Amino acid sequence: MTSKNIPEDIKSKSIKETKEEINKILEKIEKDSTNLESHTNDYDRLLKLNKHIDELFKKRLKEINSLGKKNVKK
Repeated sequence: MTSKNIPEDIKSKSIKETKEEINKILEKIEKDSTNLESHTNDYDRLLKLNKHIDELFKKRLKEINSLGKKNVKK
């Protein structure tokens, strides 16, 4: 899944907001005793949220690494 497959409403979320939505969906799935097949949309949303949060962490890691390199050069 590429970032262009991630809807804009997800792309605009912060790490905290993404984590909160992931937790809500997981709680819903855990509480609901129905078959997991009925949660196809939830599962798809979780995959997109997970991809988004992964990209946010990678972006932060690059920022941290670049700051570290700048501090080493000083």
